Amino acid sequence: MQTLDGNAIAGLLHEIFGEEMTAVTITCGSCGFTAPVANTVVYPHLPGAVVRCRNCAALLMVITRIRGVHCVDLQGIAAMKSPVDT
Repeated sequence: MQTLDGNAIAGLLHEIFGEEMTAVTITCGSCGFTAPVANTVVYPHLPGAVVRCRNCAALLMVITRIRGVHCVDLQGIAAMKSPVDT
């Protein structure tokens, strides 16, 4: 199955959150690995975008669109930090 990095969903994330999200640092809830969203592994051709941790392959987020509404599951992310928060 083809995978891409987190930059592949930059437009989708901007559409949902209204700002550039690939530079946001996230922490995996499973292994604690911290990296920018751009460093995640994305499976773009599943029913929606599936985003996994590059370190342990745990599920970080799933983004689907149902009846024109984006459904975003961020359950695998323990923390998010914007680059401007540093």
